[in-house]
Amino acid sequence: MITGIKGTRVRRAVAAVITTGAVLTTGALTAAPAQAVTKPSITAKGGFVMNNGSGKTLFTKAADTRLSTGSTTKIMTAKVVLAQPHLNLDTKVTIQKAYSDYIVANNASSAHLIVGDKVTVRQLLYGLMLPSGCDAAYALADKFGTGSTRAARVKSFLGKMNSSAKSLGLKNTHFDSFDGIGKGSNYSTARDLTKIASSAMKNSTFRAVVKTRSTKQKVTTKSGGYRYYTWTNTNPLLGTYSGAIGVKTGSGPQAKYCLVFAATRNGKTVIGTVLASSSVANRTADAKKLLNYGFAV
Repeated sequence: MITGIKGTRVRRAVAAVITTGAVLTTGALTAAPAQAVTKPSITAKGGFVMNNGSGKTLFTKAADTRLSTGSTTKIMTAKVVLAQPHLNLDTKVTIQKAYSDYIVANNASSAHLIVGDKVTVRQLLYGLMLPSGCDAAYALADKFGTGSTRAARVKSFLGKMNSSAKSLGLKNTHFDSFDGIGKGSNYSTARDLTKIASSAMKNSTFRAVVKTRSTKQKVTTKSGGYRYYTWTNTNPLLGTYSGAIGVKTGSGPQAKYCLVFAATRNGKTVIGTVLASSSVANRTADAKKLLNYGFAV
């Protein structure tokens, strides 16, 4: 039996505990359930997103449908270059007339390389990935292919691109060009391109290049002087989407509008691809939706 002042205090304490428990129980019963994250709708024909750390698939839309890739092809071009044994990024490559003629003949995107200039391999990678220079792509294929003629060297380089895709276990990817201006059999999928980009991002030079918004590069001219090239990245996510770290845009009559993208927030990296979006604006919107979703799930 509880008596006196002490007993009163005990009764009050017991009542308080009971009341608190009732409040906690009531709160638990009335708390709103966690809202499921809604899978986004995108205009792109193909889409894929994964957690770059774990490799876990987070989103798919026709992710294994073969589609034209446009200049996202250049991710593999860079990957092959960076995989060359004993690579010296400061090796200088002399720009040939064939590269500029190729740009004119194909009305292709260009790093505006000038014939006779001596440009380092590292600088060519910036010219390849930022302004999406098809002339830079040609120069790299010519440099790192093997053979006695330019045609043979380019064919050899394409072989390296396809071998690299095969080594990654990709079943739905084939390259017939070093820049995405294919002859009809240059294709990949949203899943495969994401895996190519994920593999390329393991290379520190590749990561440094694709996250660069703009760069000014000093090169040696034919006469022994120098000039500067200024290149701006075509990736609209850099500087506009928090945590964006790459990777590459692409477009073309068949490819429509493509984007391979990656971003890191709080130690989590989300990487993915949209292929055949209906416009530049929709391509960007699609990528942002998928990144937001990737970070939310």
